[in-house]
Amino acid sequence: MNYKEILTISGKSGLFKLVSQSKNTAIVESLTDHTRHPLFASSKASSLEEIYLFTSDGSLPLKDVLVKIHAHTGGGKAIDPKSPEAEVRKYMEAVLPEYDRERVHYSDMKRLFAWYNILLENNLLVTETAAEETDPEVKTEG
Repeated sequence: MNYKEILTISGKSGLFKLVSQSKNTAIVESLTDHTRHPLFASSKASSLEEIYLFTSDGSLPLKDVLVKIHAHTGGGKAIDPKSPEAEVRKYMEAVLPEYDRERVHYSDMKRLFAWYNILLENNLLVTETAAEETDPEVKTEG
């Protein structure tokens, strides 16, 4: 699975997996409680593929940030997003020292670590090596 099929929906917490899609609506499944909901055209949804994090150099795709968190944790869970603000900021500094401190807010960090943990729990986290193994476009010469 790729991050195009994982959605965040404005006004709803957590992440959702796109299950099916028709002309006027889509069906999504919550990755936290696995309930299914209709997603109408009027809903504001974004795929994780479309999300970037501000850095001092510009921006970094969310998928690359998730890979950095995975490397930092050694494949384990990230910090609890409900941890005190100082701890979350310190953890973010360790994971991504080049993040833009003015434009990346505490709430963004909490959401990032919550999403990482949800993806990890559901075995949906795509690391670089996993992406290379499952991507048919990546070919090795031999």
